Amino acid sequence: MQNKNNKNNNNNMFGNIEKKTGVNMGEILKLANSLSNANFKDENTVRRVIQQVAQLAGKRVPKEKEDMLVKSIISNNMPMDLNALTKMMNNK
Repeated sequence: MQNKNNKNNNNNMFGNIEKKTGVNMGEILKLANSLSNANFKDENTVRRVIQQVAQLAGKRVPKEKEDMLVKSIISNNMPMDLNALTKMMNNK
């Protein structure tokens, strides 16, 4: 019974996140799984991740901002997680 309650709580939590953000949790989980073995020292990989996060968030990332994000991530000047990337993309 406990396991079923945990599953319902997780589904409710994901549902609330989807409603609040408008982003499908399946897409977020798919992206998160693809990041687990990603090489964040590789410029092409970093650019692909930035573009995927931007697409999920429904944001356009100007070339200058993408270049700045890539440089920061490759040189380890920022934490590498989806939340940090999203915040940087939203700052203008």
